Amino acid sequence: MDQSSIVWADGAVVTIDQRALPHQVRELRLTTVDEVIDAIKTLAVRGAPAIGVCGAFGVVIAARAATTDGVLDEALVEAEAARIADARPTAVNLAWGVQRTLSKLAGGVEALEAEALELLAEDGRVNLAAATEAADLIQRLCGDRPLRLLTHCNTGRLATTAWGTAIGALRVLHQRGAVAEVIVDETRPLLQGARLTAWEMAEAGIPHRLTIDSAAAWAMATEGVDAVVVGADRITADGAVANKIGTYMLAIAAAHHGIPFIVVAPESTRDISTARGSDIVVEQRAAAEVTGFGGVATAPERTATFNPAFDVTPAELVTAVVTEFGVLEDPSAARTAAGAATTPGSTDTAGAEIADIARGLYASGWMPGTAGNISVRRGDTAVITASGLSKGELTASDMVTVAVVDSQPVDDSGRKPSAETTIHTAVYRTRGADAVVHVHPPHATAVSIRTGGNGVTTARFAGYELIKGLGSAHPDLIDIPVFPNHADVPRIGADIEKYLTEHPEAPPVLFIAGHGITTWGASLAQARDRAECLEAMCELTTLTGHQELPVRDHV
Repeated sequence: MDQSSIVWADGAVVTIDQRALPHQVRELRLTTVDEVIDAIKTLAVRGAPAIGVCGAFGVVIAARAATTDGVLDEALVEAEAARIADARPTAVNLAWGVQRTLSKLAGGVEALEAEALELLAEDGRVNLAAATEAADLIQRLCGDRPLRLLTHCNTGRLATTAWGTAIGALRVLHQRGAVAEVIVDETRPLLQGARLTAWEMAEAGIPHRLTIDSAAAWAMATEGVDAVVVGADRITADGAVANKIGTYMLAIAAAHHGIPFIVVAPESTRDISTARGSDIVVEQRAAAEVTGFGGVATAPERTATFNPAFDVTPAELVTAVVTEFGVLEDPSAARTAAGAATTPGSTDTAGAEIADIARGLYASGWMPGTAGNISVRRGDTAVITASGLSKGELTASDMVTVAVVDSQPVDDSGRKPSAETTIHTAVYRTRGADAVVHVHPPHATAVSIRTGGNGVTTARFAGYELIKGLGSAHPDLIDIPVFPNHADVPRIGADIEKYLTEHPEAPPVLFIAGHGITTWGASLAQARDRAECLEAMCELTTLTGHQELPVRDHV
């Protein structure tokens, strides 16, 4: 369970009992609906994405129990699903995971199980994409240097199923060498920060210090905090963010000190059906959590308490909400495949931008004839250049909209997408990129042949100033993967997706031996710029005969 905190095995949800941490890593097996509900209520399983996935498998457990002689009692499953969804009211992911799985009820137990397993797999991909997007944003806001960051509650693999959201962003930044220190709020009253986040920070080797919640504002004033990074349990249509109690006061303190306040969460945490943050039902928890801890009373007997599990931060105090689709611009708009494909003007606007850049790259000799392709992501879809068209004559209408999940067209244009579409969608499924450029510049293609033809799987460059433009974790050293060329292009896409999933630290550039290069970024301009930097550096290595120049030691 090193990578995932939730596993489905032999009809049971197998997870880590978070109540036992940090002193004991104890396995918890949930085999009944009552056990699932109890685990969620008692915070043995916690974190919005994690309880969403756990609730999804709870529906599967309910369906298995409601099947007699091959006949499924659908009414009983629906009743059990309602009980699961009600286990915790504030985190929208729980009801979302339950309902998404329940929607497959007509297909029987196998269909329910398949949907829950897809939710589990999807969560890890989504977290990594959101975390990468957030890390990119934080570095744009705070600068390319080691940063001191403050976080609240627990948003790592324990709160999700893999990688994490806000902590996922910290992990990405740490891999880039961009974390000086993380200040961890203890997160009263149940100490998720002290018990869980400090444990995850140590597990990942990220420098950190633990502080009491009430010291956070003073840390911002005196400890050089560059940004506050938190997760979310629900984000409403007005951009308000419900999160663990204590988040609101952090946002106020960050605003006072002029510090970015970044929320990292999956799209599934957004709830545009709830108009305002004030409409959120905030869970009130037991008095015993406040009047004592670990069975030891710390307050006079029968002391009344105010113990909300969450608070709600208004949108004006949030610098940015970041999901797997990037920075949220319109909190009231759904970002789905259908929405992306039908938003008026969205495809035309993307097509015009793609066509303009394609004509420029064609003029440079990087997209000769019909070769090369460019795409821009729109939620669960991507707008990509159509197959068989000269890039020098491309227009805004020469585009196809495809689904990111399977690379298939979702529009009725009748055009075929570029053959390399699977390369683009592999990037979108594993990264938080908003644009991909696949081109055939001569010097970079020559380097790909020289290295890939010799069986080398990565090409190392060192000492070149242009490395800074390639998104490397080090400013003067980069290892760029080199993938073999296959006649079956989807096989190339599969190789790339596997590699990027297994190497979250990989830079946003790659070679395909004899086939060209692929780059991506938060915008089409950034993806193009990275392609230009890579080609220019490869030209320098051709002229000098050296891919590696002497550099200082790396730490």
